[in-house]
Amino acid sequence: MKRMLGSLIIQTTVIAAFLILTSIGVDNSTSADLSYPMFQKGMSYVTWSSSGFASPASDASIRSMSEIGVKCVAIIPTWYQDKYNSTEIAANDRSPSDQSIRHAIRKAHSEGMFVMLKPHIDLTSDEDNSRSDIGFSSDDKWSEWFNNYTKFITHYAKIARDEDVEFFCVGTELTFAATKTDMWKNQIIPEVRKAYKGRIMYAANWDEYENVGFWDDLDYAGIDAYFPLADKGTPQYEEIRQGWRKWAKSIGEWAAKVKKPVLFTECGYASVNTAAVKPWQENKASEPNQALQADCYKALLEELWNEPWFFGLYWWSWNTYAGSGGVSNKGFTPQNKPAAECIKEWYKKNVEKNFIVTEADLKSPVANS
Repeated sequence: MKRMLGSLIIQTTVIAAFLILTSIGVDNSTSADLSYPMFQKGMSYVTWSSSGFASPASDASIRSMSEIGVKCVAIIPTWYQDKYNSTEIAANDRSPSDQSIRHAIRKAHSEGMFVMLKPHIDLTSDEDNSRSDIGFSSDDKWSEWFNNYTKFITHYAKIARDEDVEFFCVGTELTFAATKTDMWKNQIIPEVRKAYKGRIMYAANWDEYENVGFWDDLDYAGIDAYFPLADKGTPQYEEIRQGWRKWAKSIGEWAAKVKKPVLFTECGYASVNTAAVKPWQENKASEPNQALQADCYKALLEELWNEPWFFGLYWWSWNTYAGSGGVSNKGFTPQNKPAAECIKEWYKKNVEKNFIVTEADLKSPVANS
């Protein structure tokens, strides 16, 4: 009897230890543990200060994201170059510090969310241009810029590796620079792969994605999806849905060619009357229009949620103060607006789907697959 009791105690101890180890493995999941492709219920998380991601207010704001069902957070640090034809890329006092980025990553993980690290570049002294226009007239200048960009992007790839970040974005809306396919295939992407073993993507602007020539080297095809949905005015809900249908058809045809799961790496609408006409614009001259913003959110989800090529989205954007937004706010954030309730309704749903091509056809070059 004593021998049997001792055996039962040992078995119970072993089972308990196994359960503890299993739970630890779940709580500390890495990119190797993720199913592929994964549907990402995401939100873009932004700051333009050195310590913005490391404050108690930021911790509360990250928690508020999880409370409405956000499962994936795109943490966005920004570095800067002076003009579209400058080759130097550097952090400044508007760039979040590495320490604050690590803090936000750990906080998001502790709330049970996955993380995408999505570094951006902006221009500091060039109001007539944007990151999409970055480009040069000589090969030497292109080479110099790409060498500096490699240093910038691998800096964050190493942080992503060290912090067990699940997803990494190698570039965002670099429309002209993205035409230099060989530089991405032979330099940028291989260097990121050396530093980071998770799933990677590029975030193409909505009018750029069909021109990108290096989708084969990535795991997801990303689109910053500011597609215009109406020609003028403040459209009715059904008109907004109709606007999405034509885009959904063309994206689906393109996805079948590139054989990649498609993510909207960024999408969103300001709370203004022109939200459906020019989704990329805040339009400070408009009156606040929370209802139209919510209609645009709902129409996107209604039309795309069940598309076989669609594997999630990251709304633009969530601020580091949980009290942001509100009824008089004209900005992009859905915080404390009807749009947040729309997110909550849809993100609480389970999603199971297969990609439009077979697993054998779905090419995933990820290093640890």
